[in-house]
Order: sequence, then C-alpha cells, then structure tokens
Amino acid sequence: MVQLIRTDSNNGDFIELVKYLDADLADRDGSEHSFYAGFNTVCKIKFVVVAYINSRAVGCGALKEYNATAVEIKRMYTSYESRGKGIATRIITELEKWATELNFGRCILETGKRQPEAIALYKKNGYMLTANYGQYVGIENSLCFEKVLMQ
Repeated sequence: MVQLIRTDSNNGDFIELVKYLDADLADRDGSEHSFYAGFNTVCKIKFVVVAYINSRAVGCGALKEYNATAVEIKRMYTSYESRGKGIATRIITELEKWATELNFGRCILETGKRQPEAIALYKKNGYMLTANYGQYVGIENSLCFEKVLMQ
C-alpha cells in the first residue's frame, strides 16, 4: 500500500531520493547537466511529498512558488523498482491538491526532451505543452508544461 506524506526539503528520505534523481539526470543530460542543476537545489523547499511502500521511500515531488498564482513542480522521482505502479501520478495528484489548498491556480514544470517517461506522465495527467518560461527560454532540451487547477 502506498502512503504519501507531506513534508519539506529537510526530510532525509526526500534528500536520499533526490540523490538518485540527480544521478539519473546527470546521465541523461550529459554536458548540459550543470546548467539544470543550478535550478534544482532542494534547500528551503516548503512543500514536498514523499511516497512510501512498506515504510520504504520510493518516490517524491515538490512544489516551489513561481509567482502569486503559480507553483512549479520540481524534483519528481520514482525509484526504478517502483515504476509503473501509479506512484508518480499519486504524487502529482497530491501536489496539485496541496497547491489548490494554498490558493494557487496553476502548476507549471520543466522537463527534458531526454526524459520520455516524464513527458508521458505529465501528458497523461493533463499537462499541456507551453512556451518555455524563466531560465528555460531558448533552451533547446527543455520542454515546459502547465495545468490549470480547479478551484
């Protein structure tokens, strides 16, 4: 049974999962990884969801305030052995619920073209491609998505 907890970036399980995420992204991004890493620090993130199966952390995601009306979904990861079980969708759903409770009207996110699993996940969950925003404007490998939340 999957259990989701709301926490923050001080959570040790979150920190450990992000290490695996960063290693995976370093492999996929190659020489571009250092650019992306600068925008993916985890210090001082207030809104983190960690998924557990049998008390073992298997997935995570976070929200970071982007502006007064939008939050950015960050640090999405599911362990390899736990993929294909709907855990990432459950994490996204919980993050969206939390964003709505915080009175944000939309979620935005960035993922890389070399992350087909992430692209499929976001599309499956109703995220639509949008123009690259902020630091991702003009970055060829970046794909940006958004979803308007029901209030």
